[in-house]
Amino acid sequence: MQELVVWLLLLGLLAVRQRPEAHWPIGMRRSVLVLLMVLLGRYLHWRLTASLNLATPLSSALSWLLLLAEAWLLLTGLLPLLLSWRRFDDGRAAADAAQTQWLGSDWRPHVDVLVPTCGEPLPVLQRCLLGCSSLSYPHTTVWVLDDSGRPEVRELAERYGCRYMSRSGRRHAKAGNLNAGLAASTGELVAVFDADFVPQEHFLERTIGLLAEPDIALVQTPQVFFNADPLMRNLAMERWMLPDEDNFYRWIEPVRGAWGAVVCAGTSFVARRSALEQVGGFNEAALSEDFVTGIALLGRGWRLRYLGEPLSAGLAAETMLDFVRQRQRWAAGTLQSLRLPQGPLRQGGLSAGQRLALLEGCLHWLNHLPRLLLLLMPLSYGLLGVAPIAVSQDGLLTRLLPLWLALLLSVGWINRRSRHALLNELPSWVLTVPLATTVLTSLIGRFSGFRITPKQQPRQRGGASRLLVLPLLVLLGLQLLNLLRLLLPAEGLGLVWALLTVLGLLVALRACWDCADPEPVPWLAVPLSCELKAADGSSWRAPVEAISERGLDLLLPATERPGPAKGLQLQLQLQELDGAAPLPPLSAEVMSAEPCRSRHMHISLRWSAEAEAENEQPRRWLFCRQGCWQQRAAAREPRALFELLRRVLQRSRRLGPGQRSLVAQAPGSGGH
Repeated sequence: MQELVVWLLLLGLLAVRQRPEAHWPIGMRRSVLVLLMVLLGRYLHWRLTASLNLATPLSSALSWLLLLAEAWLLLTGLLPLLLSWRRFDDGRAAADAAQTQWLGSDWRPHVDVLVPTCGEPLPVLQRCLLGCSSLSYPHTTVWVLDDSGRPEVRELAERYGCRYMSRSGRRHAKAGNLNAGLAASTGELVAVFDADFVPQEHFLERTIGLLAEPDIALVQTPQVFFNADPLMRNLAMERWMLPDEDNFYRWIEPVRGAWGAVVCAGTSFVARRSALEQVGGFNEAALSEDFVTGIALLGRGWRLRYLGEPLSAGLAAETMLDFVRQRQRWAAGTLQSLRLPQGPLRQGGLSAGQRLALLEGCLHWLNHLPRLLLLLMPLSYGLLGVAPIAVSQDGLLTRLLPLWLALLLSVGWINRRSRHALLNELPSWVLTVPLATTVLTSLIGRFSGFRITPKQQPRQRGGASRLLVLPLLVLLGLQLLNLLRLLLPAEGLGLVWALLTVLGLLVALRACWDCADPEPVPWLAVPLSCELKAADGSSWRAPVEAISERGLDLLLPATERPGPAKGLQLQLQLQELDGAAPLPPLSAEVMSAEPCRSRHMHISLRWSAEAEAENEQPRRWLFCRQGCWQQRAAAREPRALFELLRRVLQRSRRLGPGQRSLVAQAPGSGGH
């Protein structure tokens, strides 16, 4: 009878998830959370009482170790779900009301916009300064805080009307640079943007109103990216996967906001100067100065607000090695905070709920140790001849399968389709070994210094880093050897577990192979059409496949007359789906014209040098206009998982015309 009830509840969950979680009363989410807790409790009780293999000392040790790893991952995975017990939202309604009230007042604070930079390529910094100088709020001063001391950066700052500042030495890295900017500036509010981030023109109008409440110290907005991260790009999964950060900014931050534990993310935020001064500025002893400074503000009684509206965008890491090193830095910084007086363990003035919500972020990084253990555990079947778990068909069907199905059905529903339940785990196995190493070194107090993630670096050839590939190859070799040992007796659970592990390692290895990208500028998919006109009166119309700050790609439909030839100068008029022209006519040169499927022609154009030098309208329209960045929902997991497995067998792309890595962008001027 009990099992019948469980399966009926799972069928009910299958029906419930047909409607988005946000459209249900909060009681439905809480009911699903209770169901998960019950199923988890049943599973762990079964594991503890009926599945341990205690036949020998070795099997006992492995069995207990596996149970501890499983229990840790399940319980820490359930914690962020349980934190969503409270009501939460993305803060947009509060921002609407605050903006209306603020616009009706006479408070117009001066805002110092701080842009810390240290060696980023000039085109990357130029994009940021274009956005900062295009902010529509008038009472601003943009400060370029240059830790590289380059004359060309000074010239770029002067070109965009920014104040330039360079300090001697780079003491305390980004935190020291920001504190130097705080000391030199005087505005009542401070906005911070990393050098690779570009704010939309209305960024300050949307955030300042929230700071009208005197106890609010900081307003954080989400980080979104105008290029695909390496997991998505290397696997050609831009349409099917979401960036790793989406789950944090679309779900974790709003949930933490309900507990008063919003995390400062280091860029795309506005803060009150007096609050920062009260805690001594940005914490210079911390690797994650943003995280620790935010905790210090909370401990002093200040509130942090989160506005989950994409108001800026930046560059994600471009190679898998840089992606991994960036996560290692985040992990080390978060774990280091546990030792600091301003960290989530030692900072006074935090409520129990705030402390728990902040500590959950630290537990997230610790999870890579038990993940590594689970990755190695299948080896015990074939190489050691020991089963670390004693299972029965009844236990699998009545304990493991219901819990697994419930998690698969509910996780993506609860997090509002900001992350897949299973899909993201396979390619992210590439992180397990390096992050487990980082966790171990951090726990013994060894922390590496601050390292800037390289951006917009050309790659003429594809390839993978040995540092990432070698551990995966060693693990794959061991698993294949283990698999051969298991094939002869056809060991059931061990064989299935080993096969799934081999599959995950193959996906991780494929994700490590970076695409060749000779021209690494962000390319966007925007629903536009384009009319082309030549000097002799010839004209064509074609949909826009991809557009960037350097040019655009078109797919010219098959016609009886020839298309434009390479080298031809054209006048372009871009049009939206409703016929509106988002930009005035632009001039461009045909860089390539190649036939493709069904007699269509693929046309690649580059903005003319004169147009690029005389105005920056395409760049400003692409990156600074209101509402240009959209939040996608995760694709249906079965189809996305199928696409992932299919792409593992495909050759790596060489990015270029017709083979762009695209991020979708909303059309038009948008709105909030």
